[in-house]
Amino acid sequence: MTNTMHNAAADPAIGQKGYAHPDSLVSTNWLAAHMEDPKIRILESDEDVLLYDTGHIPGAQKVDWHEDLNDDVLRDYISHEKFEKLLRAKGIDDSTTVIFYGDKNNWWAAYAYWVFQLFGFTNAKLLDGGRIKWEQEGRPMTTDAPYFPKTSYTAKERDDEKIRAFFHQVREHADAGLPLVDVRSPDEYSGAKTHMPDYPQEGTLRGGHIRGARSVPWARAANQDGTFKSADELRAIYEKEQGLKQDDDVVAYCRIGERSSHTWFVLTRLLGYKKVRNYDGSWTEWGNAVRAPIEKGGPK
Repeated sequence: MTNTMHNAAADPAIGQKGYAHPDSLVSTNWLAAHMEDPKIRILESDEDVLLYDTGHIPGAQKVDWHEDLNDDVLRDYISHEKFEKLLRAKGIDDSTTVIFYGDKNNWWAAYAYWVFQLFGFTNAKLLDGGRIKWEQEGRPMTTDAPYFPKTSYTAKERDDEKIRAFFHQVREHADAGLPLVDVRSPDEYSGAKTHMPDYPQEGTLRGGHIRGARSVPWARAANQDGTFKSADELRAIYEKEQGLKQDDDVVAYCRIGERSSHTWFVLTRLLGYKKVRNYDGSWTEWGNAVRAPIEKGGPK
């Protein structure tokens, strides 16, 4: 886009953090200054699907990760036709810049961003700090739901090959000794729990991790205010601690693929890794699969 209004690289708050693709993020200051831009659509995607109705950024529309992005019969994402219908209804087309934000350090916002990428919708960014930073700064919130004219957007076919990994591919990846990043909590990784702390322990028959996976809890990439750590701080975690390299073939996973979407964003958009796939089947598939090899115990 030639309009500098949409060029997040011009955002000094993001530019100074040293990211490979600074245009993948906008700061709260940037969004506050561009909220009236008719070519911007703001989408809120939360773990708590009722949160949007209690108040949201003015002009923001809700994307329910369960109802809007997932097929209600298959364990898969929505079809090409449903994605096209969703974006048309939200007033989005190829000329629109979509800004995603949400609760819990943007984990579901990153998930929605990743699903949009599956359909080749790349004119999208995350709000650095998400909902928590916007609220902490005392910025305006509203309960009014906006209306935008319907578009005639034509969606691309979903591409499940480039950024998504399936069970058989992950099995081959693990057998080959290639890098796997388990982004769950340490107790989930060790097998002590099968779900995050403070959640019901359900969904899988076995606890543990995929053989050879490295433990890097997803939220380590975020500061206390929900913003992403600088590129140098992120490299210290993923490269100095874990030995990953930019040209590695990496698969990230969690329990159902949402926390690993956040790590996928960090590695690809912020650190510039070229080949990172999100295993959205994650532990609810692997931990229930017959003869899928697992390991238990903490990081060595």
